Amino acid sequence: MDDAELLHGWRSDLVSAYEFGIWPRSLTAMRERIERDSDDDDRGDFLVRLPDSTPIGHIALTGQNVVNGTAQVELMLAAQHRGHGHGTDDLDALVNLAFGELPLYRLTAETHTDDAPAHAVLAKSGFVHEGTSRAACLHRGHRLDLAVFSLLRPEWEELSSPRAWDA
Repeated sequence: MDDAELLHGWRSDLVSAYEFGIWPRSLTAMRERIERDSDDDDRGDFLVRLPDSTPIGHIALTGQNVVNGTAQVELMLAAQHRGHGHGTDDLDALVNLAFGELPLYRLTAETHTDDAPAHAVLAKSGFVHEGTSRAACLHRGHRLDLAVFSLLRPEWEELSSPRAWDA
């Protein structure tokens, strides 16, 4: 709850709003969402921090289904921290948690088909573009397609990237 203002500011950024298909809401609504989500056992939310503890973003595992071993990943970085490699590091750490500590088998991510930076981060972390959800998102009165990416546990096991616990 202490991070509500910070998250609210990041979600109010116009680029983030476009990329996530969200619209800025009030700070009160953000606090209510945090309170609601804190009781949700099917998600894990993490504040992303630099080594000096500067908060730079938010990452989450959502829609966790332990029976099927599936979950979705979400990542949002503050505007001034995009394009510096943090997204890949953060996503790798979350994937390590999902496959190294949790009984998950399949992770998915969705982003607009024209969001090249997000596509690059997902690809660097081993995610495979598996298709397009046509007209799946409404933004400013226009229907947009979403690119669907996934990563399976066996694919992650074959990656040569360092594991979070070895860092």
